[in-house]
Amino acid sequence: MEEGQESFISHLIELRDRLIRALVAVGLVFLALVHWARDIYTLLAAPMLAALPEGGHMIATDVAGAFFVPMKVTMMVAFLIALPYVLYQAWAFVAPGLYAHEKKLALPLLIASVVLFFVGMGFAYFIVFPTVFAFINAFAPEGVAVMTDIDKYLSFVLSTFLAFGVTFEVPVVVIVLVRVGLVSIDKLKEIRPYVIVGAFVVGAIFTPPDVLSQFMLAVPMWLLYEFGIVMARLIGKAERAEDGDYRPLTEAEMEAELDRAEAESAANRERP
Repeated sequence: MEEGQESFISHLIELRDRLIRALVAVGLVFLALVHWARDIYTLLAAPMLAALPEGGHMIATDVAGAFFVPMKVTMMVAFLIALPYVLYQAWAFVAPGLYAHEKKLALPLLIASVVLFFVGMGFAYFIVFPTVFAFINAFAPEGVAVMTDIDKYLSFVLSTFLAFGVTFEVPVVVIVLVRVGLVSIDKLKEIRPYVIVGAFVVGAIFTPPDVLSQFMLAVPMWLLYEFGIVMARLIGKAERAEDGDYRPLTEAEMEAELDRAEAESAANRERP
């Protein structure tokens, strides 16, 4: 019992150390970028500024908004820049407890998840924002000055980034569901009509109340669902070709995997 408690405490200490390293990394990147906080916010606001009518501009209605909003944006950028290191710390903590075949699948999926999330954010910034802002501002009535509050704009941008980032994770979700055996590829094809309807419902909920932005979220979600089905089939074929028919680990193999994982965990804890 004491040995188990010591192992649990050592895992908590390792988790604390890795969290501290991740936070320090984000903090250092933030300090390096804080001098350019105003420029970073201007870059984030560029799609809206470009779509505003002549003479239009953004405003800060909160007393401290002109200071805190650029700081929030800079912190977000610092986190994204430090994200590879943060994920490395998470992977180094989790990896020793995984079997070899789980590592073989988990690491590529983790990398793909990060890349797809960034692609989703890029799609929102470069494609969705200019199109939607120009479409909405074009309907401003005569004599109405379009002036967006910078804090509300930041909230809108973050929620849209999150919506599109998560949407672009659909292929990873599909692959994981097929890989763990929760659903078959045939079943995914069968429920395709419901997925398409669900994509448009999600688009209506998480985008501005206009048909254009709804389509720009729903259509990529559907296409990524189809892409996930294709990738799940290809991964399944590749695994069968490489490993032959799947068989569960024997008791001896499972014990060997557990011993290896414990040895790796102990070696990680001993590192400075």
